[in-house]
Amino acid sequence: MNTRIWHGHATTWRAVTVRRAAALIGCTALVLAATGTTAEARPRELGRQTLAAGDGWASDGTGTTGGSAAAAERVTTVTTWAEFKAALAAGGSAPKIIKVRGTIDANASGCDSFAAPGYDFDRYLADYDPAVWGYDQVVSGEQEDLRAASAAEQDTAIKAYVPANTTIVGIGANAGFKGASLQIKDVDNVIVRNLTFESPLDCFPQWDPTDGDTGNWNSEYDSAVVYGATHVWLDHDTFTDGDHPDSSLPSYYGRIYEQHDGELDIVKGADHVTVSWNVFADHDKTILIGNSDSAATAAVDRGHLKVTLHHNLFTGLVERAPRVRFGQVDSYDNHFVADPTYGYSYGIGMESQLVAEHNAFTLPDTVSAALILKKWKDAPLTASDNYVNGVLTDLIAVHNAEIPAETLRSGAGWTPVLRTRVDPARAVPGLVDHRAGAGRIC
Repeated sequence: MNTRIWHGHATTWRAVTVRRAAALIGCTALVLAATGTTAEARPRELGRQTLAAGDGWASDGTGTTGGSAAAAERVTTVTTWAEFKAALAAGGSAPKIIKVRGTIDANASGCDSFAAPGYDFDRYLADYDPAVWGYDQVVSGEQEDLRAASAAEQDTAIKAYVPANTTIVGIGANAGFKGASLQIKDVDNVIVRNLTFESPLDCFPQWDPTDGDTGNWNSEYDSAVVYGATHVWLDHDTFTDGDHPDSSLPSYYGRIYEQHDGELDIVKGADHVTVSWNVFADHDKTILIGNSDSAATAAVDRGHLKVTLHHNLFTGLVERAPRVRFGQVDSYDNHFVADPTYGYSYGIGMESQLVAEHNAFTLPDTVSAALILKKWKDAPLTASDNYVNGVLTDLIAVHNAEIPAETLRSGAGWTPVLRTRVDPARAVPGLVDHRAGAGRIC
């Protein structure tokens, strides 16, 4: 079990989950609109709740209602992976509400069930050992072909594709997915709430000897992917590596056998996304907004990737919270809690237009506030009213003073207006730490 010191108390995510079951007093005062009702008289049924007007980019235009208008026969409760995938497929894009009860394991049968006949990991290691294969060419041959075939079997098994006009909600404090990859791809109007996602483990990472000077293991599968989709609201979810943190993974060829990818990717022209009141914990590469600098990607992403992140807790992460390319991203009222493995929070990438305001950062003495921002490409950003360990801090000025070789420019060139509530940055740790994540919603 992965245990970390969190605000001075030894805790585990399992313990947090247990506490949340008995702590519904931590339900947020988030104003939620419901079709045909006022905010004050909103329905208690989670599946019928919709995103409030003005709540981030997902409220723009047509807004985000998910499956709130579902007919009775399109409201389903599921307890197994097979039931969940069947519920997604039923009824096409007609509005649907899928209620998840308990933890559903998408890989309950284990990695061996995906292995192609003849695939032998020990033989793979022997065939592609750098002492034998070298570092100059990508791997190929029988065992690599069998690894790829095995990976394709896992890909089919653990990915679930969400149709348009769908709401997926967890029932109670302990609902969620383990080993699953939720694909919100090329659809409109999706809501995902009150679920815990334990990051899927890639059973068949690929060795790439040409990646860097000494090669790397590369993995697939994010917990959730928003790919070319529009009007998506992810709210009160928890994303974590759970029982399989990177520290538990072995090493081969002197490199960690990386079996995790991201927790959330928003890519390929996705647009109008609100990510609110979530917990992102214990992970390396966390959130990617825009996945490439290439000309082909730029043609798809320019003018899109409008994302709001507010009232999220980012704790025990290494990097990408988020890393941004192209998009107009509004990140406010979030709490970032670092440990000594911290790399950075905001990655400033190709043509990004990031606004980072009213956030709180809790850093250990060994981590400088200059690391909060990471420059990948030259792109101006707005960073104001941010507090580091309770002190108002100019993140751009601190970064430029300590890392002058990567000077950042101020001024994102736009002003966010889609915010229903802005809490004082100094109040954010107490507010977000007690109300964000799965199991803390009315």
